[in-house]
Amino acid sequence: MAQSDGAGRPGLHAVVTQRSSLSSSISQGPASPGSATTSPPLTGGTVDHQPMATVLAYDTAMLRHTCPCSTTNHIEHPGRLQSIKARLCQVGLEDKCIKTKGRKATHQELTSVHSENHTNLYFGNGKKKVHGDSSKYFVKMRCDQWGVDADTVWNESHTGTAARIAAGTVIELATHVATGNYKNGYAIVRPPGHHAEQKRAMAFCYFNNVAVAATQLLLHAHAQKILIFDWSIHHGNGTHDIFYDSDSVLYISIHRFDHGKFFPGTGAAEQVGDGVGKGHTVNIPFSFDTDTPLAKRPTIGDAEYLAAFRNIVYPIAREFSPDIVLVSAGFDAMANHSPQIGGYSVSAQCYGYMTQELMKVTNIPGKVVLALEGGYSLPDICDASEACTRALLDLPMPPLAADVESTQPDPACMRAINKTAQTMSPYWACMRNEARGVDQMSETVAAAKALQELSKPNAGDRMEHAESMDMDQEQPGESSV
Repeated sequence: MAQSDGAGRPGLHAVVTQRSSLSSSISQGPASPGSATTSPPLTGGTVDHQPMATVLAYDTAMLRHTCPCSTTNHIEHPGRLQSIKARLCQVGLEDKCIKTKGRKATHQELTSVHSENHTNLYFGNGKKKVHGDSSKYFVKMRCDQWGVDADTVWNESHTGTAARIAAGTVIELATHVATGNYKNGYAIVRPPGHHAEQKRAMAFCYFNNVAVAATQLLLHAHAQKILIFDWSIHHGNGTHDIFYDSDSVLYISIHRFDHGKFFPGTGAAEQVGDGVGKGHTVNIPFSFDTDTPLAKRPTIGDAEYLAAFRNIVYPIAREFSPDIVLVSAGFDAMANHSPQIGGYSVSAQCYGYMTQELMKVTNIPGKVVLALEGGYSLPDICDASEACTRALLDLPMPPLAADVESTQPDPACMRAINKTAQTMSPYWACMRNEARGVDQMSETVAAAKALQELSKPNAGDRMEHAESMDMDQEQPGESSV
Protein backbone atom coordinates (compact mmCIF):
# COMPACT_ATOMS: atom_id res chain seq x y z
CA MET A 1 0.00 0.00 0.00
CA ALA A 2 1.20 3.51 -0.72
CA GLN A 3 2.57 5.74 1.98
CA SER A 4 0.03 8.01 3.64
CA ASP A 5 -0.07 11.68 2.73
CA GLY A 6 -0.78 12.55 6.35
CA ALA A 7 -4.52 12.79 5.80
CA GLY A 8 -5.17 9.10 6.33
CA ARG A 9 -5.16 8.10 2.68
CA PRO A 10 -2.47 7.02 0.22
CA GLY A 11 -0.59 9.83 -1.51
CA LEU A 12 -1.14 9.77 -5.27
CA HIS A 13 2.55 10.18 -6.06
CA ALA A 14 3.37 7.22 -3.80
CA VAL A 15 0.72 5.17 -5.53
CA VAL A 16 2.06 6.00 -8.97
CA THR A 17 5.64 5.15 -8.00
CA GLN A 18 4.53 1.60 -7.27
CA ARG A 19 3.89 1.02 -10.95
CA SER A 20 7.29 -0.42 -11.77
CA SER A 21 7.24 -2.84 -8.86
CA LEU A 22 3.72 -3.99 -9.57
CA SER A 23 3.99 -4.28 -13.34
CA SER A 24 6.11 -7.42 -13.11
CA SER A 25 3.44 -9.12 -11.01
CA ILE A 26 0.43 -8.16 -13.12
CA SER A 27 -0.94 -11.21 -14.87
CA GLN A 28 -1.95 -10.92 -18.50
CA GLY A 29 -4.64 -13.55 -18.10
CA PRO A 30 -7.77 -13.84 -15.97
CA ALA A 31 -7.28 -13.03 -12.30
CA SER A 32 -8.50 -14.92 -9.30
CA PRO A 33 -11.42 -13.36 -7.42
CA GLY A 34 -10.35 -10.73 -4.95
CA SER A 35 -6.85 -10.41 -6.34
CA ALA A 36 -5.20 -7.18 -5.25
CA THR A 37 -2.87 -6.77 -8.21
CA THR A 38 -4.98 -8.05 -11.09
CA SER A 39 -8.51 -7.46 -12.25
CA PRO A 40 -10.96 -10.19 -13.30
CA PRO A 41 -12.47 -9.64 -16.75
CA LEU A 42 -15.90 -8.11 -16.82
CA THR A 43 -17.28 -11.20 -18.49
CA GLY A 44 -15.89 -13.47 -15.79
CA GLY A 45 -13.64 -15.28 -18.30
CA THR A 46 -11.07 -14.56 -20.95
CA VAL A 47 -11.68 -11.21 -22.61
CA ASP A 48 -12.74 -11.38 -26.22
CA HIS A 49 -10.24 -9.02 -27.82
CA GLN A 50 -12.31 -6.65 -29.96
CA PRO A 51 -10.34 -3.40 -30.24
CA MET A 52 -13.02 -1.67 -32.34
CA ALA A 53 -15.94 -2.58 -30.06
CA THR A 54 -17.98 -0.32 -27.79
CA VAL A 55 -18.93 -1.75 -24.39
CA LEU A 56 -21.99 -1.17 -22.24
CA ALA A 57 -21.22 -2.14 -18.63
CA TYR A 58 -24.19 -2.69 -16.34
CA ASP A 59 -25.07 -4.86 -13.36
CA THR A 60 -28.51 -5.41 -11.85
CA ALA A 61 -27.01 -5.65 -8.35
CA MET A 62 -26.70 -1.85 -8.39
CA LEU A 63 -30.50 -1.63 -8.55
CA ARG A 64 -30.78 -3.00 -5.00
CA HIS A 65 -29.28 0.17 -3.57
CA THR A 66 -32.55 1.86 -2.69
CA CYS A 67 -34.19 3.43 0.33
CA PRO A 68 -36.28 1.12 2.53
CA CYS A 69 -38.96 3.83 2.66
CA SER A 70 -40.04 2.78 -0.85
CA THR A 71 -41.26 6.27 -1.71
CA THR A 72 -40.62 8.22 -4.90
CA ASN A 73 -39.01 11.12 -3.05
CA HIS A 74 -35.42 10.08 -3.79
CA ILE A 75 -34.19 11.46 -7.11
CA GLU A 76 -31.20 9.11 -7.26
CA HIS A 77 -33.01 5.79 -7.68
CA PRO A 78 -32.73 2.48 -9.58
CA GLY A 79 -35.08 3.65 -12.33
CA ARG A 80 -32.30 5.84 -13.69
CA LEU A 81 -30.26 2.80 -14.76
CA GLN A 82 -33.28 0.78 -15.85
CA SER A 83 -34.54 3.62 -18.06
CA ILE A 84 -31.18 4.13 -19.77
CA LYS A 85 -30.76 0.44 -20.46
CA ALA A 86 -34.33 0.17 -21.77
CA ARG A 87 -33.82 3.13 -24.10
CA LEU A 88 -30.58 1.78 -25.55
CA CYS A 89 -32.30 -1.55 -26.12
CA GLN A 90 -35.40 0.07 -27.64
CA VAL A 91 -33.44 2.03 -30.26
CA GLY A 92 -31.20 -0.91 -31.15
CA LEU A 93 -27.94 0.50 -29.77
CA GLU A 94 -27.51 -2.16 -27.11
CA ASP A 95 -27.27 -4.86 -29.79
CA LYS A 96 -24.43 -2.95 -31.47
CA CYS A 97 -22.35 -3.04 -28.27
CA ILE A 98 -20.56 -5.65 -26.20
CA LYS A 99 -22.67 -6.10 -23.07
CA THR A 100 -20.82 -6.82 -19.83
CA LYS A 101 -21.54 -7.13 -16.14
CA GLY A 102 -19.55 -5.49 -13.38
CA ARG A 103 -17.50 -6.70 -10.48
CA LYS A 104 -16.83 -5.50 -6.96
CA ALA A 105 -13.85 -3.25 -6.42
CA THR A 106 -11.35 -4.77 -4.03
CA HIS A 107 -10.37 -3.23 -0.71
CA GLN A 108 -6.89 -2.44 -2.03
CA GLU A 109 -8.25 -0.74 -5.12
CA LEU A 110 -10.49 1.50 -3.05
CA THR A 111 -7.76 2.39 -0.55
CA SER A 112 -5.57 3.59 -3.40
CA VAL A 113 -7.79 6.70 -3.24
CA HIS A 114 -9.85 6.57 -0.04
CA SER A 115 -8.70 6.32 3.55
CA GLU A 116 -8.79 2.88 5.13
CA ASN A 117 -11.41 3.97 7.62
CA HIS A 118 -13.65 5.34 4.85
CA THR A 119 -13.24 2.15 2.83
CA ASN A 120 -13.96 -0.10 5.80
CA LEU A 121 -17.03 1.93 6.72
CA TYR A 122 -18.77 1.61 3.33
CA PHE A 123 -17.17 -1.60 2.05
CA GLY A 124 -19.67 -4.20 3.19
CA ASN A 125 -23.30 -4.83 4.07
CA GLY A 126 -25.27 -6.07 7.03
CA LYS A 127 -23.03 -4.89 9.86
CA LYS A 128 -25.58 -2.67 11.55
CA LYS A 129 -23.25 0.28 11.10
CA VAL A 130 -25.94 2.82 11.92
CA HIS A 131 -26.29 1.47 15.48
CA GLY A 132 -22.65 0.63 16.26
CA ASP A 133 -19.44 2.56 16.70
CA SER A 134 -19.85 4.02 13.21
CA SER A 135 -23.24 5.57 13.92
CA LYS A 136 -21.73 9.08 13.99
CA TYR A 137 -21.33 8.86 10.21
CA PHE A 138 -25.06 8.39 9.62
CA VAL A 139 -28.09 10.65 9.98
CA LYS A 140 -31.83 10.31 9.67
CA MET A 141 -33.06 11.53 6.28
CA ARG A 142 -36.31 13.37 5.62
CA CYS A 143 -38.08 10.05 5.10
CA ASP A 144 -36.92 8.91 8.58
CA GLN A 145 -34.54 6.30 7.12
CA TRP A 146 -30.76 6.25 7.49
CA GLY A 147 -28.35 8.04 5.17
CA VAL A 148 -24.97 9.76 5.24
CA ASP A 149 -26.62 13.14 4.68
CA ALA A 150 -30.14 14.43 4.13
CA ASP A 151 -30.41 12.87 0.65
CA THR A 152 -27.82 10.08 0.42
CA VAL A 153 -29.43 6.71 1.13
CA TRP A 154 -27.68 4.02 3.18
CA ASN A 155 -29.27 0.61 2.78
CA GLU A 156 -27.43 -1.72 5.13
CA SER A 157 -28.19 -4.76 3.01
CA HIS A 158 -27.21 -3.47 -0.40
CA THR A 159 -25.52 -0.05 -0.58
CA GLY A 160 -21.99 -1.24 0.18
CA THR A 161 -22.14 -3.89 -2.52
CA ALA A 162 -23.65 -1.51 -5.07
CA ALA A 163 -20.96 1.10 -4.38
CA ARG A 164 -18.21 -1.48 -4.80
CA ILE A 165 -19.74 -2.75 -8.06
CA ALA A 166 -20.05 0.80 -9.42
CA ALA A 167 -16.35 1.44 -8.75
CA GLY A 168 -15.25 -1.99 -9.94
CA THR A 169 -17.23 -1.72 -13.15
CA VAL A 170 -15.58 1.58 -14.06
CA ILE A 171 -12.15 0.18 -13.17
CA GLU A 172 -12.66 -2.84 -15.40
CA LEU A 173 -14.06 -0.96 -18.35
CA ALA A 174 -11.30 1.65 -18.18
CA THR A 175 -8.67 -1.09 -17.94
CA HIS A 176 -9.94 -2.96 -21.00
CA VAL A 177 -10.17 0.24 -23.05
CA ALA A 178 -6.73 1.45 -21.95
CA THR A 179 -5.12 -1.91 -22.80
CA GLY A 180 -6.81 -2.12 -26.20
CA ASN A 181 -9.22 -4.98 -25.56
CA TYR A 182 -12.09 -2.66 -26.47
CA LYS A 183 -12.26 0.72 -28.17
CA ASN A 184 -14.46 2.61 -25.72
CA GLY A 185 -17.50 2.22 -23.51
CA TYR A 186 -20.19 3.50 -21.21
CA ALA A 187 -20.41 2.39 -17.57
CA ILE A 188 -24.07 2.71 -16.56
CA VAL A 189 -23.48 2.72 -12.82
CA ARG A 190 -24.84 3.92 -9.51
CA PRO A 191 -24.28 5.17 -6.91
CA PRO A 192 -22.34 7.98 -8.62
CA GLY A 193 -18.91 8.99 -7.42
CA HIS A 194 -17.47 12.41 -8.29
CA HIS A 195 -18.46 14.07 -4.99
CA ALA A 196 -16.88 11.31 -2.86
CA GLU A 197 -13.79 12.63 -1.13
CA GLN A 198 -10.91 10.65 0.33
CA LYS A 199 -12.55 10.47 3.75
CA ARG A 200 -16.13 11.55 3.13
CA ALA A 201 -19.22 10.22 1.38
CA MET A 202 -21.68 12.87 0.23
CA ALA A 203 -24.30 13.86 -2.34
CA PHE A 204 -25.24 10.29 -3.38
CA CYS A 205 -21.54 9.29 -3.70
CA TYR A 206 -19.64 6.72 -1.58
CA PHE A 207 -16.55 5.77 -3.60
CA ASN A 208 -15.13 7.99 -6.32
CA ASN A 209 -15.57 5.60 -9.23
CA VAL A 210 -13.66 7.59 -11.86
CA ALA A 211 -10.85 8.59 -9.49
CA VAL A 212 -10.28 5.01 -8.37
CA ALA A 213 -10.28 3.83 -12.00
CA ALA A 214 -7.77 6.51 -13.01
CA THR A 215 -5.50 5.66 -10.10
CA GLN A 216 -5.60 1.97 -10.97
CA LEU A 217 -4.65 2.71 -14.59
CA LEU A 218 -1.63 4.68 -13.36
CA LEU A 219 -0.74 2.14 -10.72
CA HIS A 220 -0.70 -0.72 -13.20
CA ALA A 221 1.00 1.31 -15.94
CA HIS A 222 -1.98 0.97 -18.28
CA ALA A 223 -1.81 4.72 -18.87
CA GLN A 224 0.71 7.46 -18.27
CA LYS A 225 -1.57 10.45 -18.86
CA ILE A 226 -5.31 10.54 -18.17
CA LEU A 227 -7.87 13.23 -18.91
CA ILE A 228 -10.89 13.35 -16.61
CA PHE A 229 -13.57 15.61 -18.06
CA ASP A 230 -16.49 16.35 -15.74
CA TRP A 231 -19.46 17.89 -17.53
CA SER A 232 -21.96 17.53 -14.68
CA ILE A 233 -23.59 20.78 -13.63
CA HIS A 234 -22.18 20.20 -10.14
CA HIS A 235 -18.44 20.49 -9.63
CA GLY A 236 -16.75 17.17 -8.89
CA ASN A 237 -15.16 18.30 -5.65
CA GLY A 238 -13.90 14.82 -4.78
CA THR A 239 -12.10 14.18 -8.06
CA HIS A 240 -10.78 17.75 -8.06
CA ASP A 241 -9.14 17.30 -4.65
CA ILE A 242 -7.83 13.77 -5.24
CA PHE A 243 -5.72 14.78 -8.25
CA TYR A 244 -4.95 18.36 -7.23
CA ASP A 245 -1.21 17.69 -6.95
CA SER A 246 -0.89 15.30 -9.92
CA ASP A 247 0.54 15.97 -13.37
CA SER A 248 -0.49 12.51 -14.60
CA VAL A 249 -4.18 13.37 -14.45
CA LEU A 250 -5.65 16.43 -16.12
CA TYR A 251 -8.98 17.31 -14.51
CA ILE A 252 -11.28 19.67 -16.47
CA SER A 253 -14.73 20.70 -15.28
CA ILE A 254 -17.52 22.86 -16.70
CA HIS A 255 -19.98 23.57 -13.92
CA ARG A 256 -22.46 25.98 -12.43
CA PHE A 257 -20.73 27.98 -9.71
CA ASP A 258 -22.75 31.11 -8.92
CA HIS A 259 -19.80 32.69 -7.14
CA GLY A 260 -19.49 29.69 -4.83
CA LYS A 261 -23.17 29.61 -3.85
CA PHE A 262 -24.22 26.61 -5.96
CA PHE A 263 -23.52 23.15 -4.55
CA PRO A 264 -20.84 22.10 -3.70
CA GLY A 265 -19.37 25.62 -3.87
CA THR A 266 -15.97 24.51 -5.15
CA GLY A 267 -14.22 24.82 -8.50
CA ALA A 268 -13.14 28.45 -8.84
CA ALA A 269 -11.02 29.32 -11.88
CA GLU A 270 -8.11 30.21 -9.59
CA GLN A 271 -7.91 26.62 -8.33
CA VAL A 272 -5.28 25.33 -10.80
CA GLY A 273 -3.54 22.55 -8.89
CA ASP A 274 -0.58 22.38 -6.57
CA GLY A 275 3.11 21.48 -6.88
CA VAL A 276 3.80 19.52 -10.06
CA GLY A 277 0.04 19.49 -10.62
CA LYS A 278 -0.22 23.22 -11.28
CA GLY A 279 -2.10 23.75 -14.50
CA HIS A 280 -3.58 20.24 -14.42
CA THR A 281 -6.79 21.34 -12.70
CA VAL A 282 -8.91 23.39 -15.08
CA ASN A 283 -12.16 24.84 -13.77
CA ILE A 284 -14.68 26.64 -15.99
CA PRO A 285 -17.17 28.03 -13.46
CA PHE A 286 -20.33 29.65 -14.79
CA SER A 287 -22.07 32.13 -12.50
CA PHE A 288 -25.34 33.97 -12.52
CA ASP A 289 -25.34 37.37 -10.89
CA THR A 290 -26.59 36.47 -7.44
CA ASP A 291 -28.93 39.46 -7.26
CA THR A 292 -30.65 38.60 -10.54
CA PRO A 293 -34.17 37.22 -9.93
CA LEU A 294 -34.60 33.60 -10.96
CA ALA A 295 -37.15 34.46 -13.67
CA LYS A 296 -34.75 36.93 -15.30
CA ARG A 297 -31.68 34.75 -15.40
CA PRO A 298 -30.43 33.84 -18.89
CA THR A 299 -30.82 30.33 -20.22
CA ILE A 300 -27.45 28.59 -20.17
CA GLY A 301 -27.19 25.77 -22.68
CA ASP A 302 -25.44 24.54 -25.79
CA ALA A 303 -23.97 27.88 -26.89
CA GLU A 304 -22.18 28.35 -23.57
CA TYR A 305 -21.04 24.73 -23.22
CA LEU A 306 -19.76 24.64 -26.79
CA ALA A 307 -17.88 27.91 -26.25
CA ALA A 308 -16.22 26.44 -23.15
CA PHE A 309 -15.51 23.15 -24.87
CA ARG A 310 -14.06 24.64 -28.05
CA ASN A 311 -12.05 27.39 -26.38
CA ILE A 312 -10.77 25.59 -23.27
CA VAL A 313 -11.49 21.87 -23.03
CA TYR A 314 -10.55 20.69 -26.51
CA PRO A 315 -7.37 22.78 -27.01
CA ILE A 316 -5.90 21.83 -23.62
CA ALA A 317 -6.90 18.19 -24.09
CA ARG A 318 -5.16 18.08 -27.46
CA GLU A 319 -2.01 19.64 -26.04
CA PHE A 320 -2.03 17.23 -23.08
CA SER A 321 -2.51 14.27 -25.47
CA PRO A 322 -3.89 11.72 -22.98
CA ASP A 323 -3.74 7.95 -23.29
CA ILE A 324 -7.40 7.72 -22.30
CA VAL A 325 -10.31 10.03 -21.48
CA LEU A 326 -12.59 9.27 -18.53
CA VAL A 327 -15.80 11.30 -18.54
CA SER A 328 -17.74 11.95 -15.35
CA ALA A 329 -20.98 11.91 -17.31
CA GLY A 330 -23.57 13.72 -15.29
CA PHE A 331 -26.59 14.90 -17.26
CA ASP A 332 -28.10 17.29 -14.72
CA ALA A 333 -27.38 20.37 -16.88
CA MET A 334 -30.29 19.35 -19.12
CA ALA A 335 -33.53 21.27 -19.26
CA ASN A 336 -35.87 19.20 -17.08
CA HIS A 337 -34.01 19.75 -13.82
CA SER A 338 -35.18 22.32 -11.30
CA PRO A 339 -33.00 25.38 -10.61
CA GLN A 340 -32.16 23.91 -7.20
CA ILE A 341 -30.30 20.95 -8.74
CA GLY A 342 -29.81 22.15 -12.31
CA GLY A 343 -31.20 25.19 -14.03
CA TYR A 344 -29.45 24.87 -17.42
CA SER A 345 -30.68 23.53 -20.76
CA VAL A 346 -27.82 21.62 -22.40
CA SER A 347 -29.14 19.28 -25.11
CA ALA A 348 -28.53 15.59 -25.65
CA GLN A 349 -26.98 16.50 -29.01
CA CYS A 350 -24.41 18.68 -27.25
CA TYR A 351 -23.31 15.80 -25.02
CA GLY A 352 -23.08 13.57 -28.08
CA TYR A 353 -21.01 16.19 -29.88
CA MET A 354 -18.57 16.53 -26.97
CA THR A 355 -18.21 12.75 -26.77
CA GLN A 356 -17.49 12.60 -30.49
CA GLU A 357 -14.84 15.32 -30.21
CA LEU A 358 -13.18 13.77 -27.15
CA MET A 359 -12.53 10.64 -29.19
CA LYS A 360 -10.08 12.70 -31.27
CA VAL A 361 -7.79 13.84 -28.43
CA THR A 362 -6.29 10.53 -27.28
CA ASN A 363 -3.00 9.13 -28.59
CA ILE A 364 -4.93 6.22 -30.10
CA PRO A 365 -8.22 7.75 -31.26
CA GLY A 366 -11.42 6.64 -29.60
CA LYS A 367 -10.23 5.68 -26.12
CA VAL A 368 -13.08 7.23 -24.13
CA VAL A 369 -14.95 5.80 -21.15
CA LEU A 370 -18.14 7.44 -19.89
CA ALA A 371 -19.19 6.77 -16.30
CA LEU A 372 -22.68 7.86 -15.30
CA GLU A 373 -22.77 10.44 -12.52
CA GLY A 374 -25.85 12.62 -11.93
CA GLY A 375 -28.91 13.40 -14.02
CA TYR A 376 -32.37 12.81 -12.58
CA SER A 377 -34.87 13.53 -15.35
CA LEU A 378 -35.44 10.13 -16.94
CA PRO A 379 -36.25 11.42 -20.45
CA ASP A 380 -33.17 13.66 -20.35
CA ILE A 381 -30.70 11.02 -19.24
CA CYS A 382 -32.11 8.56 -21.77
CA ASP A 383 -31.77 11.07 -24.60
CA ALA A 384 -28.23 11.98 -23.57
CA SER A 385 -27.17 8.36 -23.12
CA GLU A 386 -28.52 7.53 -26.56
CA ALA A 387 -26.61 10.43 -28.16
CA CYS A 388 -23.37 9.60 -26.37
CA THR A 389 -23.60 5.90 -27.21
CA ARG A 390 -24.16 6.76 -30.87
CA ALA A 391 -21.01 8.87 -30.71
CA LEU A 392 -19.00 6.04 -29.16
CA LEU A 393 -20.22 3.74 -31.95
CA ASP A 394 -19.25 6.25 -34.65
CA LEU A 395 -22.84 6.31 -35.87
CA PRO A 396 -24.42 9.36 -37.54
CA MET A 397 -25.23 11.96 -34.93
CA PRO A 398 -28.38 14.06 -34.60
CA PRO A 399 -27.41 17.63 -35.45
CA LEU A 400 -27.21 20.45 -32.97
CA ALA A 401 -30.10 22.89 -33.07
CA ALA A 402 -29.99 25.08 -36.16
CA ASP A 403 -29.51 28.31 -34.21
CA VAL A 404 -26.80 27.10 -31.81
CA GLU A 405 -23.84 28.18 -33.92
CA SER A 406 -25.31 31.66 -34.47
CA THR A 407 -26.36 32.17 -30.84
CA GLN A 408 -24.11 34.51 -28.88
CA PRO A 409 -23.14 32.87 -25.58
CA ASP A 410 -24.14 34.61 -22.37
CA PRO A 411 -21.65 37.43 -21.65
CA ALA A 412 -21.09 36.31 -18.05
CA CYS A 413 -20.19 32.83 -19.27
CA MET A 414 -17.82 34.29 -21.84
CA ARG A 415 -16.13 36.25 -19.09
CA ALA A 416 -15.72 33.03 -17.13
CA ILE A 417 -14.24 31.27 -20.17
CA ASN A 418 -11.88 34.16 -20.75
CA LYS A 419 -10.78 34.14 -17.11
CA THR A 420 -10.02 30.43 -17.26
CA ALA A 421 -8.05 30.91 -20.48
CA GLN A 422 -6.00 33.66 -18.88
CA THR A 423 -5.50 31.63 -15.70
CA MET A 424 -4.28 28.65 -17.72
CA SER A 425 -2.02 30.65 -20.05
CA PRO A 426 1.14 30.13 -17.94
CA TYR A 427 0.70 26.36 -18.17
CA TRP A 428 -0.58 25.67 -21.70
CA ALA A 429 0.73 27.14 -24.94
CA CYS A 430 -2.67 26.89 -26.57
CA MET A 431 -4.13 29.13 -23.87
CA ARG A 432 -1.64 31.91 -24.51
CA ASN A 433 -3.25 32.31 -27.92
CA GLU A 434 -6.74 31.34 -26.76
CA ALA A 435 -6.91 34.01 -24.07
CA ARG A 436 -6.60 36.68 -26.76
CA GLY A 437 -9.12 34.88 -28.98
CA VAL A 438 -11.68 34.53 -26.20
CA ASP A 439 -11.19 38.18 -25.32
CA GLN A 440 -12.02 39.07 -28.91
CA MET A 441 -15.12 36.86 -28.67
CA SER A 442 -16.14 38.74 -25.52
CA GLU A 443 -15.82 42.01 -27.43
CA THR A 444 -18.03 40.55 -30.17
CA VAL A 445 -20.64 39.59 -27.59
CA ALA A 446 -20.52 43.09 -26.11
CA ALA A 447 -20.90 44.64 -29.56
CA ALA A 448 -23.86 42.38 -30.36
CA LYS A 449 -25.51 43.34 -27.09
CA ALA A 450 -25.00 47.03 -27.87
CA LEU A 451 -26.62 46.59 -31.27
CA GLN A 452 -29.59 44.90 -29.64
CA GLU A 453 -29.95 47.84 -27.26
CA LEU A 454 -29.82 50.30 -30.14
CA SER A 455 -32.63 48.46 -31.92
CA LYS A 456 -35.03 49.08 -29.04
CA PRO A 457 -37.48 52.01 -28.88
CA ASN A 458 -35.86 55.38 -28.09
CA ALA A 459 -32.58 54.01 -29.35
CA GLY A 460 -32.11 57.09 -31.53
CA ASP A 461 -31.67 59.31 -28.50
CA ARG A 462 -29.04 56.97 -27.11
CA MET A 463 -27.29 56.86 -30.48
CA GLU A 464 -27.02 60.63 -30.61
CA HIS A 465 -25.79 60.71 -27.02
CA ALA A 466 -23.14 58.08 -27.77
CA GLU A 467 -21.96 59.94 -30.86
CA SER A 468 -21.66 63.20 -28.93
CA MET A 469 -19.57 61.43 -26.27
CA ASP A 470 -17.25 60.04 -28.96
CA MET A 471 -16.83 63.51 -30.44
CA ASP A 472 -16.05 64.97 -27.04
CA GLN A 473 -13.34 62.36 -26.47
CA GLU A 474 -11.70 62.84 -29.89
CA GLN A 475 -9.49 65.95 -29.88
CA PRO A 476 -8.59 68.01 -32.98
CA GLY A 477 -5.58 66.65 -34.76
CA GLU A 478 -6.05 63.17 -33.26
CA SER A 479 -7.35 60.15 -35.08
CA SER A 480 -9.25 57.31 -33.47
CA VAL A 481 -7.68 53.89 -33.95
